[in-house]
Amino acid sequence: MRYIIFVVLFLLNIIHAAESHLDLSWAQWSIKNRSSRDVSCREGLEYGHDNICCLNCPAGTYAKKACLTASEKGECEPCEFDTYTEHGNGLQKCFSCNKCRIDQETTEKCTSTQNTQCKCKQGSFCLPDQACEVCKKCSRCKEDEETVKGCTDISNTVCEKRSSSGSSSGSSSGSSSGSSSGSSSGSSISVTFIIVPVIAMLAGILSFVYWTKTKPITSRSPREMVKICMGDSEEVIEERQNAQNAKIDDSSQLQPFLEQNYVERESSRTLVPLNGEESLKKTFDFFEEMDVHYHNRFFRFIGLSDNSIKSTESLFPEDRVYELLKIWMEKEGLKADFNSLIEALIYLDQRMSAENIVTKAISDGYYKYEDE
Repeated sequence: MRYIIFVVLFLLNIIHAAESHLDLSWAQWSIKNRSSRDVSCREGLEYGHDNICCLNCPAGTYAKKACLTASEKGECEPCEFDTYTEHGNGLQKCFSCNKCRIDQETTEKCTSTQNTQCKCKQGSFCLPDQACEVCKKCSRCKEDEETVKGCTDISNTVCEKRSSSGSSSGSSSGSSSGSSSGSSSGSSISVTFIIVPVIAMLAGILSFVYWTKTKPITSRSPREMVKICMGDSEEVIEERQNAQNAKIDDSSQLQPFLEQNYVERESSRTLVPLNGEESLKKTFDFFEEMDVHYHNRFFRFIGLSDNSIKSTESLFPEDRVYELLKIWMEKEGLKADFNSLIEALIYLDQRMSAENIVTKAISDGYYKYEDE
């Protein structure tokens, strides 16, 4: 009987130990398999990696290797030449430095902790609250206007109408001369015989000049006609330019200019999908190839609004590209076309990225050339 009790107690201990081990294993498995969204890292100080939070690398570096233990710093590597990071981060590579456009000049060169700083060249400007795709020409005040504020690299010329301040002096001088002539009436009578013929001669000259100016333009030679038309065109062009620059408009005014040039470029070979709409979706990951500094220009060019672009600023670059392309696809509907995205990259001088994306799309079996 004593042996039976001993065996029962031994079996109960084994069962209890097994249950404890299973509970511990389950807890460990649950912790290990938590999704990354369950981990809450301190904003601006840490970044998430494999369900733990690592300390940010300092500005001017990037996270070459993430940490293995929570709240520790991984392996941080300094940014290479012509790359930078402005803030503490957990990025896998530094950002490429911007290059100032031909209509801009460099104010500060790129460093490991600051991007290149550019401004519009003298005689042109970009408003600070708008996307600066092209510097606009400064306006010139008209003849009946005066300059209140000169043009700067971030503001247009400010003009206002001149105040009329010469009428009163003109009228007073007229009255004084009238009184003076009245006092010397005797001498004016003697001069009348000289003035009247002179006035008649001046009237004849003015009549001849007026008749010459109002002659039909067909009486002039073809060369003179061409010169007059050209002069009128230059005045009209400058007037339109000043009117356009004087407006405080949004970046949508640039779209007609871009579309005009967009249509005039050389047409490329057309790519056709091998799996309908799914082919287009599967290529979205390939657009991570695009230079991050061209993201905003690219998405504006294909028709996305600034609000849509700004709504994804908190995402990592590759996630941001994918989300914005999804928004573009929903907006375009049946008109969404892979060829339009490639042509937009080529127009923005991102030809290498465009070629790499096309190569991947063809090699992965999503697209082929229409003529093949």
